[in-house]
Amino acid sequence: MRRKTSLVLLALAVFFAALSPLLRWYAFPRLAKVPADQYQDMVLEAKDATLLDYGTMKAKQVPKVTIVQTLKGNVEASEKIEKTAGRDVVVWDGLSYVQGPDGKMVSKIPERYIFDAHTQEPVHATGEMVDGDPVKREGLEFKWPFLTEKRDYEYFDAQARITAPIHYKGTQDFRGVEVYYFEQTIPWTKVPFPKAMPVAGITPESVAETGTTRWYTTVRKFWVEPLTGAPVYGEEIHKEELRGGTLLGGREKVTAFAGHVKMREDYIEHTVDLVKSNRTLVLLMTSYLPWGFLLLGALLLSLSWYLEARSRRPADPTPTDATEPEPVTA
Repeated sequence: MRRKTSLVLLALAVFFAALSPLLRWYAFPRLAKVPADQYQDMVLEAKDATLLDYGTMKAKQVPKVTIVQTLKGNVEASEKIEKTAGRDVVVWDGLSYVQGPDGKMVSKIPERYIFDAHTQEPVHATGEMVDGDPVKREGLEFKWPFLTEKRDYEYFDAQARITAPIHYKGTQDFRGVEVYYFEQTIPWTKVPFPKAMPVAGITPESVAETGTTRWYTTVRKFWVEPLTGAPVYGEEIHKEELRGGTLLGGREKVTAFAGHVKMREDYIEHTVDLVKSNRTLVLLMTSYLPWGFLLLGALLLSLSWYLEARSRRPADPTPTDATEPEPVTA
């Protein structure tokens, strides 16, 4: 009976020992993915910013500029692309809406971002765009891959429509969460005017006729939770200028916007809580269960060996097996 039990335990030990690496290296890469129907929004603020008054074409100090960013999963579009792409695809329809202190629109830039649900690599398909202009992204945008590494990545800048390195700068603690800090600098670059202008009747085409151009630079900062690849916090030191042309009345340049953009406090708290809960799920697949199954397999193997050794031990003699000594007579 002991030997049969030891064989069963040995089979279970082999099963759990084999399941451990399969869960980590086979199941996790296939199960971990960004849901196609995800919706998220974020509010960022630039306090004491500089903003262009299009009525006077002069820059002025304002108490606050607000940027509302939304990302909405387009399930119908993702399913359509998956039929030809042959892999799980996520389509995010995004909008970056900027408003001044009076609540009026400064700019709004729609965007469609198409990427692999597992690796976050861009997937090039019809509809990929920024502000209505077709683009072909290279590198990341919005989210890092699961199990982010301590290295530089390529990151797509939607304003300049270019990809540039975003550099790993070290590991930090952000409100109780271990994060990787990344930083990217986009030098002064000529960029297109938004399709939606803040003044009625003014279009990018009419501004272009004056010879005035728009230039932009930023220092982009992200604090990324490495297991989920989700940024828990982000900042930008953002500057825009209008240069040359008759629109500026002979001036060489004027500041269109300058400010230190930061996430609003309530959205920081919400993001940190959400990332912490998702981090637990990733740890379950990459650490807790694989190591747990491996330890369980070792325990079952030890118990199997113990029972096998007990089954092979010779039985102790019973009192009936002993022979009585014969009496010795003279």
